[in-house]
Amino acid sequence: QVQLVESGGGLVQAGDSLRLSCAASGRSFSSYRMGWFRQAPGKEREFVAAINWSVGNTFYSNSVKGRFTISRDNTKNTVYLQMNGLKPEDTADYYCAADRQPSPRYATISEYDYWGQGTQVTVSS
Repeated sequence: QVQLVESGGGLVQAGDSLRLSCAASGRSFSSYRMGWFRQAPGKEREFVAAINWSVGNTFYSNSVKGRFTISRDNTKNTVYLQMNGLKPEDTADYYCAADRQPSPRYATISEYDYWGQGTQVTVSS
């Protein structure tokens, strides 16, 4: 049974940093793509970043490129999202997701098969 457990969210001020973690378990993720999505209150869920576990190539939304970094630790089966220069508009629930069969549609929610429960990030101005 695949499980994705996020942690690391919290309340920070604008300009601060946070690192989110996603602990993955239940199978080998070496062929998966792992993604981070977020959903702000009253808004639709949106793509943030993704990484192909085996190769390590990464993808980012334009809104976070240059500020956020996605990475993975093979030994810990964990994916990270390092968030620097946080802005109030980054406030959202952040979700980790896993895609069994990666395609070019890395930003498409329906491509992902497994989801975590989310962790809340609040950025005050």
